[in-house]
Amino acid sequence: MTREFIDFVRTHLTEDTSRLLLSAARYPSIDMSAAVQQIEGLRTAREKWPSLLQHDEFRYPPRLNREQSSSEQTAKYKASMVRELCHNKRAITIADLTGGMGIDSLAFAQEEGIKTKVDYVEHSSELCTLMEQNRQVLGIENLTVHQADSLAWLAETNSIFDIIYIDPARRSSSGRKMTAFEDCEPNILQQMSLLLSHCRWLIVKASPMIDLHLAQTQLGSVYQVHIISVKGECKEVLFVCGSNDGETTIHCTAIQANSTNDYTFTQSQEASSEPVFCSHVKSLLYEPDAALMKGGPFNLLCQWTGMEKLARNTHLYTADQYPEKFAGRTFRVLKEIKPTRKEIATVLPSGKAHVVTRNYPVEAAVLQRQLGLKEGGDMFVIATTVGEHKTAFLCCQP
Repeated sequence: MTREFIDFVRTHLTEDTSRLLLSAARYPSIDMSAAVQQIEGLRTAREKWPSLLQHDEFRYPPRLNREQSSSEQTAKYKASMVRELCHNKRAITIADLTGGMGIDSLAFAQEEGIKTKVDYVEHSSELCTLMEQNRQVLGIENLTVHQADSLAWLAETNSIFDIIYIDPARRSSSGRKMTAFEDCEPNILQQMSLLLSHCRWLIVKASPMIDLHLAQTQLGSVYQVHIISVKGECKEVLFVCGSNDGETTIHCTAIQANSTNDYTFTQSQEASSEPVFCSHVKSLLYEPDAALMKGGPFNLLCQWTGMEKLARNTHLYTADQYPEKFAGRTFRVLKEIKPTRKEIATVLPSGKAHVVTRNYPVEAAVLQRQLGLKEGGDMFVIATTVGEHKTAFLCCQP
């Protein structure tokens, strides 16, 4: 990371990287493949790890490792989880067994107000080299890099950690995304005894598409489930495993640009809560955030917000006033409409709208074609079920 290299990267930050690779001969003193990797990493950092932009010498890994890495926001959330799980300890030991780019390890090491000792374990020598360099660039002294097979390393150590964090690789050799634990690498279901014997708490990161009930059954002793969304997209599902004599607590956390909403509940609380159903759709419609849709506190949402549910299996809500605490999208209802081409042509002469379907027999893309609508504009057609009645609403966002 010479000054010349850093200046080249900054100067060419907006250029086509494919063309830069083809023009490598023009810059004999620059490792062009490394420069392109750095340029693409900086572009990703704008959205994913903005605080790293202030460190010119921070080195970014290859594309796949960047894609698989946690965002800065979710990494900080996990660091705060560690604080809560070990609230009565002044010094916390953490082993990150799937180090990768190291964003989670860095967040664990930098969490303010607690003293942490982090062991970063990664089998790739390239990633370990980058992590060691980046640790020094950031001035982090409480993080140790280990190049090793993580499970073999764990089996050989005598240490008992406060926290073990593991994020099994969820891509097959052909690049296909995997969901089930048994299809990931490593298969942690085969290693639970080893993992739990070396820690107080085990945090397992899973696919956002994972079946929550099945995963809890497979893992056993699940103390908490954390479902994290960022800007309305479900990004991470985390299982905290360890001693649990009570019921599993589920946290649905919606992270937005300027706010974070956390909803905590148990399945028995949801099961014992009675939803409030609407007699008619009021002036506002609400679609819960992706974290809430994944976690499923659909009855409790009525209790928490005062909103009314459209139907038992329709996860949309309605009210005349904005609730004090709600994470999700809000729509202003303009009118109820029939989802037919004739009706649509009357209310949407532009032929453009966003189509949303919830508890409706036709998927959104199919209904959009049936209605002859193009994607775009400021209007929404929301097709759904109110009570037992299939209907649609013309809406806009406030």
